[in-house]
Amino acid sequence: MTSPEPAAESSESQEKGPFYVLRARFRSGNLGMIPVIIALILTWIVFELLNPHFLTPRNISNLVLQIATIGMLGVGETLILLLGEIDLSIAAVSGLAGGILVSLSVFMGINPVLAIAGAIVAGALIGLFQGFWVTVVGVPSFIVTLAGSIGYQGLLLALLGQEGTVPLSDPVLLAIASDYLPKPVGVILGCVGVAAVVLMGIRSRKARLDRGLSAPSQGSLIGRFILTAVLVGLVVWILNAFMGIPLLGVILIAFVLLFAFITQSTVFGRHIFALGGNREAARRAGINVRWVRMGVFVLASTLGAIGGVLEASRLGAASPASGGSTLLMDSIATAVIGGTSLFGGVGSVYNALAGALVIGSVENGMDLLSAPSSTKFIVEAIVLLAAVTVDALTRRRRRSQ
Repeated sequence: MTSPEPAAESSESQEKGPFYVLRARFRSGNLGMIPVIIALILTWIVFELLNPHFLTPRNISNLVLQIATIGMLGVGETLILLLGEIDLSIAAVSGLAGGILVSLSVFMGINPVLAIAGAIVAGALIGLFQGFWVTVVGVPSFIVTLAGSIGYQGLLLALLGQEGTVPLSDPVLLAIASDYLPKPVGVILGCVGVAAVVLMGIRSRKARLDRGLSAPSQGSLIGRFILTAVLVGLVVWILNAFMGIPLLGVILIAFVLLFAFITQSTVFGRHIFALGGNREAARRAGINVRWVRMGVFVLASTLGAIGGVLEASRLGAASPASGGSTLLMDSIATAVIGGTSLFGGVGSVYNALAGALVIGSVENGMDLLSAPSSTKFIVEAIVLLAAVTVDALTRRRRRSQ
């Protein structure tokens, strides 16, 4: 079974220090988030040189708003990929959830909280349906979710087709994407987020040591915590220089932390990695394969529906085109570019956030340069192909060790 922690070092590496660990990772192909961090830094440097407005507080705030939806869908797709499956319907689910939200709010006048709940429940039911078809009936997830993607687009068209684009008018729903945290609250929340990462890291290391597994050295762990605190502080400072931390960004980070905890620190999370690493071995170890797989499909579609709610709020409307365009490609690319393996069992929820930043930065930078859609598609295709190639080469290198 592959460990949920992407940066577990051998005991020998711990004794040699962080530079030895870094060199050992390159040799073994266990690069973790190193490639995506390098790609993100290079992307920001290039676009800042081409357009000095790229790294301004206003544009960074816009970037946070832009990645909220693909980040949420990326977390859902990451769970599916960790399982060794794929979900081609998550973008269509998000579009349908946005359509349901708008229909309940605008056409039926339902309370905004209930409208949000209705959209999310619809997503969960879709995940349950797809999970049943994959785990019980035995149809491959590729086929089930591909059929679902087509069907959900048809349902959305039936729901909104005659009306076309339907604008939202409820101030509560619109506030999800338009509200910003007061600046002091943003600072406090940043401190809480760093504390949560520290506690999760300490707990994860202790759990691994208690089970007799390799774990990051104390120096490596402290280094990560310091880097996290510096990055969070920098982000909060930049966003507070504009209007504060967008509420959409807070929602995304909250879900990333929640599912990072679930995958790294719970029995259910360990079972996901076990199934992704070797399903037959997991079954023989007594893991309820069927229920874990169904649970992951439910969670992924639920996250897709939440992403649809966020997108409807950001755009202030829903239309028959919701969930279309490149959203599916972006959600898969978000997970893969972040370092989650297409072959299952390797990756982290944090990777989805990093991948969303890369994809969002490319799209945002292209928009600032007024690049045509054709250029954006080509660049994103190159980035995705590069990420998948790194994944394949890394997997081959690990197998040869």
